[in-house]
Amino acid sequence: MKLMSIDYGDVRTGIAFSDIRGILASPYTVINESYMPKLVDKLAEIIEKEKPEKVIIGLPRNMDGTYGYRCDECRELGAAVSEKCGVEVVYQDERLTTVMAHNVLSDNNVRGKKRKETVDAVSAVMILQSYIDKNSN
Repeated sequence: MKLMSIDYGDVRTGIAFSDIRGILASPYTVINESYMPKLVDKLAEIIEKEKPEKVIIGLPRNMDGTYGYRCDECRELGAAVSEKCGVEVVYQDERLTTVMAHNVLSDNNVRGKKRKETVDAVSAVMILQSYIDKNSN
């Protein structure tokens, strides 16, 4: 089952996909768009092209497990994507994924502009891989 994940950000949104068997997550792209309707259109183009069976959106819960305003925005994005594309949308806790992504990039000596351009896609990989690991048999 091919899966897609979204790390929704105010300025950049990271996208990752799994392999066709739904085992391994890989970065796909970063979309630079802050206006949600345009972002949804760009996501719809990717979904049409790649045909994932499910979309996983990172849900940025607070460290104590509560939901903040940003969770509402992520759910709004998920509803818009589901409505426009007819694909199932689920949510995955994304606490600390950006920190982990920065650590991975540091370990691989990715710095400066290149880091800024890729950290959101790596975060999307972290979200997707944690979903895959959590839901594997």
